[in-house]
Amino acid sequence: MQQEQFISVRNACKLCSPLGACFAMRGIEGCIPLIHGSQGCSTYIRRYGISHFREPIDIASSNFVEQTAIFGGRDNLFRAIDNVTRQYRPSAIGIASTCLSETIGENVPMYLREYLSRRDLGEAGVADCQPILFYASTPSYRGTHIDGFHEAIRSVIQTTTKNKSQESAVKREHVNVISAFVSAEDLRELHAILGSYQLPYTLLPDYSESLDGGAWEEYQKLPEGGTSLDAIREMTDAMGTVYLGKAVTPEQNGALFLWENFRVPAKNIELPIGVENTDVFFAALEETTGKPMPKIWEKHRYRLIDAYFDGHKYCSGKRAILYGEEDFVAAMGSFLDEIGVIPVIAATGATGINFENRIRSLFRNTRERTKIMTETDFAAILETSAALKPDFIIGNSKGYYLARQLAVPMVRCGFPIHDRIGGHRILHLGYRGTLNLFERICNVLMETNQNHAKSGWTYI
Repeated sequence: MQQEQFISVRNACKLCSPLGACFAMRGIEGCIPLIHGSQGCSTYIRRYGISHFREPIDIASSNFVEQTAIFGGRDNLFRAIDNVTRQYRPSAIGIASTCLSETIGENVPMYLREYLSRRDLGEAGVADCQPILFYASTPSYRGTHIDGFHEAIRSVIQTTTKNKSQESAVKREHVNVISAFVSAEDLRELHAILGSYQLPYTLLPDYSESLDGGAWEEYQKLPEGGTSLDAIREMTDAMGTVYLGKAVTPEQNGALFLWENFRVPAKNIELPIGVENTDVFFAALEETTGKPMPKIWEKHRYRLIDAYFDGHKYCSGKRAILYGEEDFVAAMGSFLDEIGVIPVIAATGATGINFENRIRSLFRNTRERTKIMTETDFAAILETSAALKPDFIIGNSKGYYLARQLAVPMVRCGFPIHDRIGGHRILHLGYRGTLNLFERICNVLMETNQNHAKSGWTYI
């Protein structure tokens, strides 16, 4: 399909690359993200994270100023690492680059080699605390927050396993799951699913506690939770890796790294949203572990299918505007197609290489009725939507003004959710997550009919 060419971007349908890297880093136990760039970049990321997760989120910065932009930020980076180490006592520091540091040509890997060499000689760092350092190249002019998310995952795997060899890896009953950017509640659901197999596992990243913990009596600089560095090292010994999400390049793919270096078999699948995609997820776990799906999930599957029967009349034939990151749109669109909703637009701000073919292969009933938009913004989505007469829109808070302009209801899910409480606790994945989404959609449509009726209905 020929894509429209827009001269400018107005309210992009994506977020910046270092943002995704920072949230992946917060899913590692004892890890502090450090932005190599200006304070504004770290403030932007904190602002988005706090408004979505409703938790305090510390993001360090090497604090670029005018002089740094001209002469380079090596000394700033060294001071930042020392200061973060001294104040937080972290087990790891994840460094993410920015547009500014990449544009002036900062060679961060070289800087880190020099810093570690000086630290080994006792000339830098904090003597009694030596966190591992890993780096993700994340300029926002190259990719989206999802690219940064995957870059950080690959980097921490590569860094923590660099001293291991294929010969030293001992395969055992252990399974890896690498997740795309999902909610904290989704990660807890993945824990429940993996735990039911009664096998050791590594889930990476895991911000289910570090970005959604309980109330504190005293401020915690490093909240509890996250995937431990030891668990990441043990990923080399696993029976296999299941990677949730396909919007990842070979260079970003941590599962591919484990296969190429340690011969850990890898499977990349769609996010398990919808009956069919969740069936594929459980089939991948069965093939990896050699164990069938536990009975408890069969019951949830039957309950979900029963709900489809109950609510089919409310959503069948309805028209939806769907937007967000590629993996979210692909899986959510497949689910909408499954329940009889027509995604008249499937939009993403990513470049979407092969995105159209991916969507066409997933949408069985509505593929010819869906307009696919890549590298797009919300202004373009609105312009295209007006003639399509959608019944509702589905996506994150950045698209709320679409609902206002089109005068249709909105089903909030994905990231970020700024204008409601509990966006990080929306369950999307698995049979239970699909049931939650299905009921949310049905109830929004029922409420709209009820509100627009001339007389109030108690039975709909």
